Amino acid sequence: MATDRKAEVTWQGDLMSGSGSVDSVTSGAFGGLDVSWPARTEEPNGKTSPEELIAAAHAACFSMAFSSVLAQAGHAPEQLNTSATVTFQPGEGITKSALEVVGRVPGMDASEFEEAAVQAKENCPVSKALAGVPEISLNAALES
Repeated sequence: MATDRKAEVTWQGDLMSGSGSVDSVTSGAFGGLDVSWPARTEEPNGKTSPEELIAAAHAACFSMAFSSVLAQAGHAPEQLNTSATVTFQPGEGITKSALEVVGRVPGMDASEFEEAAVQAKENCPVSKALAGVPEISLNAALES
């Protein structure tokens, strides 16, 4: 079944000196997140950016996809620690998303782990949504 998720944002002022906020989301899990241009291109100073929200979405989606791939291979993970770093270049847009994952998966060797990670990256819905990004990298390490 298809699902819709909605975020509502209010913006005031021009791009460079204005600011806004992510007011609400469908789940109610968060809201009141301040956003600004300087949070994208300089120090965030307590505000977020679209790229930070995309990084959170990419890390969460990849973790879910990876967990599924591992479980289907008969190796449900004990834990996956994933980060995504999204690079924004003014004038160009998002130029990279770098995924890093360290996992604790009993009964799996490093090679199998890396192969499963690549499969998860390729099939993660957020990775697919970011297909226009010039580089999506992956660094996967099995915890010993």
